[in-house]
Amino acid sequence: MRLATWNINSLKVRLPQVLAWLQANPVDVLCLQELKLTDENFPLSAFTDMGYHAVWTGQKTYNGVAIIAREMPQDTVRDIGNYTDAQRRVIAATLPSPAGEIRVVCVYCPNGQAVASEKYEYKLAWFLALRQWLREELVRYPRLAVLGDYNVAPADEDVHDPAKWEGQVLCSEPERKALRDLLDLGFSDAFRLFEQPPKSFSWWDYRMLGFRRNAGLRIDHILLSEPLRQACSACVIDKGPRGNEQPSDHAPVVATLDF
Repeated sequence: MRLATWNINSLKVRLPQVLAWLQANPVDVLCLQELKLTDENFPLSAFTDMGYHAVWTGQKTYNGVAIIAREMPQDTVRDIGNYTDAQRRVIAATLPSPAGEIRVVCVYCPNGQAVASEKYEYKLAWFLALRQWLREELVRYPRLAVLGDYNVAPADEDVHDPAKWEGQVLCSEPERKALRDLLDLGFSDAFRLFEQPPKSFSWWDYRMLGFRRNAGLRIDHILLSEPLRQACSACVIDKGPRGNEQPSDHAPVVATLDF
């Protein structure tokens, strides 16, 4: 079973790229972030024509998340429980697997804009609410996967120029601690379960030839609860789509689970 996450930075613009990637990489689950479209404009038929189901939550211009799956998602929940937020950043659903039901959560975590800004404080508060909610979800769903754009590079090895980024948004210690606090609930970063090539990143700025210079950050993650960690046999970043014409600034991350 393969689970993937991809911030596609506008599904309207990049739907053909997503469909082409799915055709070449027929994963069982694909979590998308930054749909940037309203619910009624979600292109459901494009996915059903390929044999996929979908659940989503969107809004105009910003945010929006979706779960695309081979099997029909069940018990769909939108947004973080007991946390009021007008931004569409979270969707969760239950899916069948050979090992039993798996709960999949797709997240688009806040960017934070700049350290000490109002949006940065919102980001830290949002992470705290996510942690409290996921603690409860783990009790209900021991097989839990949380996929998405976390907008946090966990460590210096996930940053192309640690000195340049030290203390900056996406790399500041409070943000990294917020991500560690999620992991401490009982999750593992699937990518770091395996030996990986150095300078492995999932996001590259459009500016200053960021992708060509590999001046990137690893901010897209797949977090797995312990039963899923035990089943995980691989996790890779697929840099290919970042080289497309008019690409997203993010690349897909794919984890393989063997049951």
